Amino acid sequence: MRASKTNRRNSSESARRDFIKHAGMSLSGLALTSLLYRDGQLLSANELSGAHHRPKAKSVIWIFLIGGLSHLESFDPKPALNEYAGKTFDETPFAEQVLDQEKLNENLLDPSKQKREVYKKIMPLQVDYQACGNSGLEISNWFPGLQKQADNLCLLRGMWTIDNNHGAQLTYHTGRKITEGAFPTVGSWVSYGLGSANQNLPEYVVLGNPSADCCGAAWTHGASYLGPKHAGVRLNVDPDQPLSFVQSAVKDQSSEQQARNFNLLNKLNGLAAQEFPDDSDLKARIRSYELAFEMQTSVPDLMDFDQETAATRSLYGIDTPESQDFGRKCLAARRMAEQGVRFIQLFHGYRGNAGAWDSHRDLKKNHSTLCKQVDQPIAGLIADLKQRGMLDETMVVVGSEFGRTPGAEFRDDNSNVKGSGRDHHPHGFTVMCSGGGVQGGKIHGATDELGFHAVENRHYVTDLHATVLHQLGLDSHLLELPGRKRLESDIGEVIHDVLV
Repeated sequence: MRASKTNRRNSSESARRDFIKHAGMSLSGLALTSLLYRDGQLLSANELSGAHHRPKAKSVIWIFLIGGLSHLESFDPKPALNEYAGKTFDETPFAEQVLDQEKLNENLLDPSKQKREVYKKIMPLQVDYQACGNSGLEISNWFPGLQKQADNLCLLRGMWTIDNNHGAQLTYHTGRKITEGAFPTVGSWVSYGLGSANQNLPEYVVLGNPSADCCGAAWTHGASYLGPKHAGVRLNVDPDQPLSFVQSAVKDQSSEQQARNFNLLNKLNGLAAQEFPDDSDLKARIRSYELAFEMQTSVPDLMDFDQETAATRSLYGIDTPESQDFGRKCLAARRMAEQGVRFIQLFHGYRGNAGAWDSHRDLKKNHSTLCKQVDQPIAGLIADLKQRGMLDETMVVVGSEFGRTPGAEFRDDNSNVKGSGRDHHPHGFTVMCSGGGVQGGKIHGATDELGFHAVENRHYVTDLHATVLHQLGLDSHLLELPGRKRLESDIGEVIHDVLV
């Protein structure tokens, strides 16, 4: 009897594997692992299944500008830079507080190399700025769209981080230094804590090319020890091919043929499930194949922007060549939030190295060009969410791995770097938030007179994580996988002062 049951099990497993092999369905890459693990395969018995408290937000749109946006030429302009332009820090009243060596080194972790030089010759602001809206938020003229949204924005001007090189891109998403390897990202904690609100779509989606190999690569949207079930799934903003990792192996197979294959597969698996009701792996596989097919039918529709009005497409800058690409990503993000996707992560500025925003030279030319690509799409996203009644429940976060130095960068070994750009700056920078229960027209935190050190309401990046999680109904202190102790710095503290 035992041998007979074993033979039937082996026969059923073999039949299923043969059918899957020849049915024309191919799942590969990150999407495969995310989907196969989605419905319980290797699921921890202690995994959380819901919020810890009543949420204020339903979704987060997490926008990351790769390479290091200058806080000085965006959301934290400093008039003292124009006043003391061309002078060194030593020639200003602020030399002692800026150049204190202990203060410079206290937060930086740098076990493998010398700390970066502090460039002391002050560089003036490369763009003018305005006091905007009823709130009077000062925003640079490179962001005219966001200037109009000032009363919906919250500027966290006291941010700091631990890495003075581009490993800080990974730190921004996990809180850990790149030399420590992969750790769960904030998006993966959202997935782990809340699960899916839409059975046709992943709970954690990534749009745009992520960081390059130098700076975290797939780790910047990975889940590490939480398992691939909770990693971000990359989608293309292209209605013709939105699923680069989930597609039929038979290219000329129609959707009707695929549907018939899946129906037959479900019947076969259903028979096996009746015979082996305790086979959790089988149940997980059945659900993963169903989801794969559902994504193949639902995601292209999600990316079909012809359903939107011309006015909406214009609002996102899709009718302007400079902003068209990122505008489409922002519009896709709004449509995903409408469909219940929990965490939508957008990357801008990929170029195979440290990132387009890394302006060691020609900052004026570089940043002014890049700002035209993202300003109207982000401003349009916020305006669109508000007019649809979604801004209160959708949190938009815009940030970069660090800011840029008040001093102009000069390098003896590089004739192209001669004072027209700014170096990396982890000591103080700004993150912009909007919606999701965060106060609009709000400034929280401050850097010193030159924009060097965060000196008021200072926050490490995981405080931002804790705040995002809190608004989604999750307590960062309770998000812990058994056997994986988290550090206090991993957990962060909620920035309650900015919340409604």
